[in-house]
Amino acid sequence: MSRLKFIVFIVILLAIFSSLTSYAQEGTEATLREYATDTWASLVAMHPTDYLLVADGLERDGSATKYTSPTNIASYLWSTLAARDLSLIDADEAYTRIEHELTALGTLERDSQTGQFYNWYSPLDGTVLIQWPGSTNTVCPFLSSVDNAWLAASLMMIRQAVPDLADAASQILDTMHFDFYYDANEGQFWGGYWPPDMQPNSSCDTGFTGHHYGVLNSETRIISYVSIALGQVPATQYFKLARTFPPTCDWSWQEMKPEGDYVVYNVHSSLPSEPEAYQDVKVYEGYYTYHDIKVVPSWGGAMFEALMNNLIVPEAEWGIHSWAINHPRFVQAQIEHGLNEAQYGYWGFSPSSDPKNGYREYGVDALGMDSNGYTSDEKRTTVDYGFAGCSGRSGQSIPDSKAYVMGVVTPHAVFLALEFAPEAALENLANLHRDFNIYDEQFGFYDAVQVNNGLVARRFLALDQGMIMLSLVDYLSNGDFKHYFADEIESTIKPLLEMETFGSD
Repeated sequence: MSRLKFIVFIVILLAIFSSLTSYAQEGTEATLREYATDTWASLVAMHPTDYLLVADGLERDGSATKYTSPTNIASYLWSTLAARDLSLIDADEAYTRIEHELTALGTLERDSQTGQFYNWYSPLDGTVLIQWPGSTNTVCPFLSSVDNAWLAASLMMIRQAVPDLADAASQILDTMHFDFYYDANEGQFWGGYWPPDMQPNSSCDTGFTGHHYGVLNSETRIISYVSIALGQVPATQYFKLARTFPPTCDWSWQEMKPEGDYVVYNVHSSLPSEPEAYQDVKVYEGYYTYHDIKVVPSWGGAMFEALMNNLIVPEAEWGIHSWAINHPRFVQAQIEHGLNEAQYGYWGFSPSSDPKNGYREYGVDALGMDSNGYTSDEKRTTVDYGFAGCSGRSGQSIPDSKAYVMGVVTPHAVFLALEFAPEAALENLANLHRDFNIYDEQFGFYDAVQVNNGLVARRFLALDQGMIMLSLVDYLSNGDFKHYFADEIESTIKPLLEMETFGSD
């Protein structure tokens, strides 16, 4: 072959490759937009015209539930923004939907001293629930720190994304006080509070919960982002959260013995009353090693714990020595569990509807600090990596793949991985779509499937569908959508993420 013919041959090959690549990209985008269209339709159905607020989800019979929470409302608000930015609805419709929800929020009963919303309302008329609809079971009115934080985050997004509604969003946001939950002695937030004067009977607790949110790699870190950005707690709070607990026998109940070192960070306070204050904070930068993957664990090993915040915060961009490393590894570890350790043939484990009934926490036990763990299967197959040198934890118990026979995969967990493992996520979603009756042509992916027998949880949840919408708009906008929230918190949160180096780096 002459040199000229060879050059022409190479040019033709490159043109064919470029054409095929472009065709594949167009096909992928078309598929993702179809997912987004159907997912948005499910959220629209969760807000019937006679409902004041969006519902928690759609029941198995297709009806909207008769209860909702601040996180569900947040999910609807950011999904409306996503639908607008993906051109599924126009700007006028988005404005109308958001304005309606903000107006409704303004009518809800809240805690008078803190401005915090209660955790369960009737979406029909906005009343605080004290009894579960269709049941005699009591609802104890509760102020949830994390649910209120997600709602606050959505209001901050609206201030950037819909300037004409910024004042309406601010009127609600400016009265929400998250320092109410802050325990300065621990540098952490209480999980929530039961107001004594709101409890319907003596079976309800009162006062603060008996636990703090003390783990960094959790969806609850949204409280830190919101509270620090609003100037309600010092920036040092971010470093008071555990990456892992220390490797001493006092903490030998955790899933495995971590590795790592102590690091001291000099942190500027974000409180207006202390504009020049700095404080040294000592942090144990611990990590676990799972199948040779070094990863900072979550509490239960669930995908949404690790990656939900990243849907609105550019964590991997700001934290190049922390989240940019950990997020891809967490996804890698979930894939490793689903395809190799458990050999399900599929992956993506996160709290979701139980295909049998109700709701359950799913995850990868080894990726969580909780020794009881969120498991990936109905049978609750757990692992125990032991804790060398500590009484009662000297041995290990690690089941082989034959023990994992009832795995439950939830699509929202797969969508969360789009940014960090797009090809693997798209393949996994396609396989789920092909192999199980898990996709509704009107409303998108059902909430979960038990992969050994194909049993599907035929429900749609506002939170899970909202995470899918965020995952899709992030991927299709190359991350630009995150700036709605990022612009609100960048000056206070970005420096914290930039300074940290995880021990697994």
